[in-house]
Amino acid sequence: MKGLAAFARAVDWLNDTVGRTVAWLALAMVLMQFAVVVLRYIFGIGSIFMQESIVYMHGLLFMLGAGYNLLHGGHVRVDIFYSDAPAKAKAVVDLVGVIVLLIPVSVVILIYSMPYVRASWAVFEGSRETSGIQGVFLLKTVVIIFAVLVLLQGIAMAVGAAIVLTTGERPPAPERREGP
Repeated sequence: MKGLAAFARAVDWLNDTVGRTVAWLALAMVLMQFAVVVLRYIFGIGSIFMQESIVYMHGLLFMLGAGYNLLHGGHVRVDIFYSDAPAKAKAVVDLVGVIVLLIPVSVVILIYSMPYVRASWAVFEGSRETSGIQGVFLLKTVVIIFAVLVLLQGIAMAVGAAIVLTTGERPPAPERREGP
């Protein structure tokens, strides 16, 4: 069980680190959007590259931040009974949710996104606009990374739930650091 707990802590660390890193994209998106508006409406200069970069940052922020969101309980959950439930009941809900919903959905996303991403890489798909970002194939690859990060976090949640159910002790919560 110690090996599984160490695996879960490593996954928690990975998703926490990735989430905190991509959180900076929110600030970058705001600054880039501000620059696009100023350039467009004050100076009459448009930039497709800058506009597309906002879409890329938005996709990266939400897709790569999903594991972080799951780690810290920010995902959607019907919280009518869960919030007041004892630790073992929460562990059962988490374990069933991971096994019945999260793992199958993550695997389906992985299976169905592989040909999509492979086809994009085969032609190094880029923007339809000449001056756009010529890295659409890289952006599509994030779908696979998203599924892997969420799948790993789900497995870490299942390990934590199994520890609660077998030992009655809560696994240590991931440390909350200040800042993004």
